[in-house]
Amino acid sequence: MRVVIEKPPEGGEEELIVRVNQLSERVLELLRVIQAEDEKLMCYHEDGSLSVLCPSSVFYFESVDNRVYAYEKAEVSELKQKLYELEQRFAGTDFIRISKSMILNLAKVERFAPSFSGRFEAILQNGEKVVISRQYVPAVKKRLGL
Repeated sequence: MRVVIEKPPEGGEEELIVRVNQLSERVLELLRVIQAEDEKLMCYHEDGSLSVLCPSSVFYFESVDNRVYAYEKAEVSELKQKLYELEQRFAGTDFIRISKSMILNLAKVERFAPSFSGRFEAILQNGEKVVISRQYVPAVKKRLGL
């Protein structure tokens, strides 16, 4: 496969052209990743204000008491989506389910460490530690190529 990268003319719009003989699952996955990078999420704050959240800044999504929160480096925002909706929306990207109540951004993980009872622990770039449930460890290992 040949890859060509060109800079658009000054003021020109960026575009991605894909020429394939057959649309494979690998190409579709790459397209999903590229499209997910442009997606934005609406966040709701306690004071009633709204803001736009870029998914690449999210360390993980967590469901607590039927509410879903997005955890960034130093900020937590509430989302209106359900956790399974976020999992579907970001399928094929760096986000992966690590427990019934959490989706982790693998791009924000500094390292992994084994934990008790077959669980793993992910140490994030901000120093926070999250537990990967025993049930989800095989999927994480597969995604990491282990």
